[in-house]
Amino acid sequence: MPKKRWEIKNKSKTADILEILLENRGIKTKKEKEWFLNPTHPGGLSLPSVGLSRKAMQMAVDRIAEAIKRNEKIVVYGDYDADGVCATAILWEILDSLGADVLPYIPDRFNDGYGLSGKSVEKLKAEVEDLKLIITVDNGIVAYNGVDAAKKLGVDVIISDHHQASGKLPSAYSIIHTTQTSGAGVAWFFAKEISRKLKNDAQIGKLELVAIGVIADQLPLVGVNRSLVKYGLEELNTITRLGLRKLLMVSGLLEKKIGTYEVGFMIAPRINAPGRMASGMDALRLLCTRNPKRAEDLALTLNKLNKERQDTVEAAVSFMEGNLPTGLESVIVMADANYHEGVIGLIAGRVVEKLNRPAIVLSMRSEIAKGSARSVPGFNIIEAIRAQSELIIEGGGHEMAAGFSIEIKNIAEFSQKINEYATPLLGSEVLERKLMIDCELGFSQVNQKVYNTLAQLEPYGVGNPAPVFATRNVKIVSQRLVGKLNNHLKMVLEHDSTKVEAMMFNCPDKSDAKAASVAYRMSENTWNGNTNIELILKDIKYE
Repeated sequence: MPKKRWEIKNKSKTADILEILLENRGIKTKKEKEWFLNPTHPGGLSLPSVGLSRKAMQMAVDRIAEAIKRNEKIVVYGDYDADGVCATAILWEILDSLGADVLPYIPDRFNDGYGLSGKSVEKLKAEVEDLKLIITVDNGIVAYNGVDAAKKLGVDVIISDHHQASGKLPSAYSIIHTTQTSGAGVAWFFAKEISRKLKNDAQIGKLELVAIGVIADQLPLVGVNRSLVKYGLEELNTITRLGLRKLLMVSGLLEKKIGTYEVGFMIAPRINAPGRMASGMDALRLLCTRNPKRAEDLALTLNKLNKERQDTVEAAVSFMEGNLPTGLESVIVMADANYHEGVIGLIAGRVVEKLNRPAIVLSMRSEIAKGSARSVPGFNIIEAIRAQSELIIEGGGHEMAAGFSIEIKNIAEFSQKINEYATPLLGSEVLERKLMIDCELGFSQVNQKVYNTLAQLEPYGVGNPAPVFATRNVKIVSQRLVGKLNNHLKMVLEHDSTKVEAMMFNCPDKSDAKAASVAYRMSENTWNGNTNIELILKDIKYE
């Protein structure tokens, strides 16, 4: 287990625990605390407050109203990941409810690639007779060629996207863009304005889809995203949407409380799976179907594809681990035909976990390689990739994750150049493994009352992690390895004359030590009708 430096944010022994946690998250004023603990419903947020232009929104809504009046053909052009699929469902359903002649389209990862391209526009124009308007969701902010191709064919393009722009903007009819939320979040505000102005009804629901999109894209759960996810999870826990209910059923989650963990690790991967392994359209069909039998069949299909995805990832991880570089570069670049294009982002994430360095994994199954990148906090991976613009064909993404394509002949030079760019920026402060700890506690404070206090900070996620505490000089009462592979450590610990059960996952070793310092988060465990607070260990330092 890699060593981590513990960084304790607050060393106060007397301050109120909620006040400590809020201060650690940069929430200090009375107004900030009130908003964080009781965020405004997304329906009450203005467009400028989330970074959206009223003028661009008005132009887009007016163009849609004109298209509906003229019965023009409209295509909602989405993306094959969970955020893009949810965004497509949100906008398509609103337009369909208004009587628009609208088709949703999820591009094929392997044939269409990411984003609106000239090739995909020409394909749509050939397939959709009299196509007049394309609306992108979760893509488009760098679709220069796609927008230009559409113009030549007499098709207007409205872009709605949240990805990082690259200098100039495409010459689209209107651009609905903010980086404050996800593609589904942008689509939701867009759909709300469409409904408000064309139906005189701003109550559109669909926040369950936004919550899935935001969590799946691993965006910080602060500001507008905290509001979207908090209220979206409330809708998800009382969901009536047929497809999602069936998906919860096959995931073993029906009638259970759904939080960010369940979305991020159980629901979103299943929605992502078709886009990784086959066609993302099946995920969209699941979200939008009103047929119970169809919903059940599609949920089973997504579940099967997710299992195939898991098997493919494990095989690729095994190959990756056998081919890790002996000398560590600043940015790890790995390219091979053995990497399945649908899971290269997941493999890059595993490399980052293992080596704690930005990683790029490329699938070389044709002359054009497809790459996916993951980063570490403090290093903007999309800026690093775009700095090599003369070597790549196209690319897009965020500070922590990106995708691009590149000719195979340019990969070696790309690897060299991106490392020359990154090395001065990746000092020991960025690359050192750190464990951020909110404060130290005694086990007398590990109780239901404190746990209920912590729950006020939910939903947890990127930007608002579950509180982590440390306790020193803990007695190890007992410990044993559990799980099918004996790779989890179950312990009974004692401190302050208080015994607490603890679990450390993926820890295949145990020590003969009698005492330790532990870092942990609290978890509520219910078994046979009894509820107790246990510790989920993040790190252990034997004494």
